[in-house]
Amino acid sequence: QAQAGWLQHDFGHLSVFSTSRWNHWVHKFVIGHLKGAPASWWNHLHFQHHAKPNCFRKDPDVNMHPLFFALGKTLSVELGVQKKKFMPYNHQHKYFFIIGPPALVPLYFQWYIFYFVVQRKQWVDLAWMLTFYIRFFLTYLPLLGVTGILGLHLLVRFIESNWFVWITQMNHIPMHIDYDKNVDWFSTQLQATCNVHQSLFNDWFSGHLNFQIEHHLFPTMPRHNYWK
Repeated sequence: QAQAGWLQHDFGHLSVFSTSRWNHWVHKFVIGHLKGAPASWWNHLHFQHHAKPNCFRKDPDVNMHPLFFALGKTLSVELGVQKKKFMPYNHQHKYFFIIGPPALVPLYFQWYIFYFVVQRKQWVDLAWMLTFYIRFFLTYLPLLGVTGILGLHLLVRFIESNWFVWITQMNHIPMHIDYDKNVDWFSTQLQATCNVHQSLFNDWFSGHLNFQIEHHLFPTMPRHNYWK
């Protein structure tokens, strides 16, 4: 599931086939049939992220501020001055690993994706999603029963969520996070991204998103060319 996530990311960025149409078609198959999520939902969130990375109220990936975390040097000071205490932020480096990685996919994404497609009437995406759940249940129901299959699905999403959050946060959260200052596009991308050491394991484990700087500057570039 995690590797299918990195794969759909490639198709979503139109970086596999030379024609956009083929990328869009296969993107729907990979994220819909192989992962059970809607392509329209991913596009809606991820394109906003790439347009304004780490810009509060414009990048959906930093919407967890300030309810759970105090992000960035500027926004954190602002919360302190206003005396807004949603959480014990001085311990956020500890409770991040309890709230963020385990909960994002199984407790939030899992229900929100259905809400998204129904609200926006994305019926084609919903059909693709249902093929995943039908296939999953038909495959494992005879072996595990209803309770077992629900437990398996929760376990898979729990492990995937930890994997996904670690990768997506390690190359953005340490960087500059603030309101949108209307800085030029190139500088905005650079101040919001950082790279992680290259190795065969890191490349595979992160779907080559350890090259986050290159990915944000050249989002349609095939991932295996980032190191060049």
